[in-house]
Amino acid sequence: MSALSNKSFSHCRVGKNFMEDFKKLDADIFCLQETKLQEGQITLDLPGYHQYWNYAEKKGYSGTAVFTRTEPLTVSYGIGVEEHDHEGRVITLEFSDFYLATVYTPNSQDGLARLDYRMKWEDDFLRYIKSLDKKKPVIYCGDLNVAHKEIDLKNPKTNRKNAGFTDEERAKITHVLESGFVDTFRYFYPDTEGIYSWWSYRFRAREKNAGWRIDYFIVSERLTERLEDAKIHTDIFGSDHCPIELLLK
Repeated sequence: MSALSNKSFSHCRVGKNFMEDFKKLDADIFCLQETKLQEGQITLDLPGYHQYWNYAEKKGYSGTAVFTRTEPLTVSYGIGVEEHDHEGRVITLEFSDFYLATVYTPNSQDGLARLDYRMKWEDDFLRYIKSLDKKKPVIYCGDLNVAHKEIDLKNPKTNRKNAGFTDEERAKITHVLESGFVDTFRYFYPDTEGIYSWWSYRFRAREKNAGWRIDYFIVSERLTERLEDAKIHTDIFGSDHCPIELLLK
């Protein structure tokens, strides 16, 4: 869950303890990734929130959602590229002073079977975000399926060529940050170690804090003056991810 408000956003899946965490975070906007739902499979009673869902055509796969207290000016689904828009990976909301996008970036998969596709996605998604940024500042958040620097995962040496920490994937996020965007967590905490947002279910990874920071809030550089804090709620369980949060002034 990715949670944003004038005080807060967050990332997780709709699952165990979701409503309890939802109420605790009390954000103005919630963004979810990997919902794995089809239309009609779930009904959430969220008084005071407008709900927007993007479903993958493939059942039990991918999917995103946004819940917002403020009704957006416009809502769009996908990025306008046919090749990418069958998996429910992006929802974009337009507000008066910024765009907000929730995104679930494709995983490169075991053996890097989908790395070439992932590279195409990265180029097309950045092109999409930059097109929005020409009109209004952009905030995008979600599971980006990449640990950017060695500081962003517990075991960088042994994961060097694995999905989520290949040189190719890391270079793409570097390119994003060189294109006028900011990784908000590192903006506030450039040298903080041992803070992650995802842990494998295997090998008691969370118990050992053998994690990865793969969930992000990325914003247009001109929004930095409005940034108040960026949080990773490692104390919240219920998923292999934990919620992240962005606070805006």
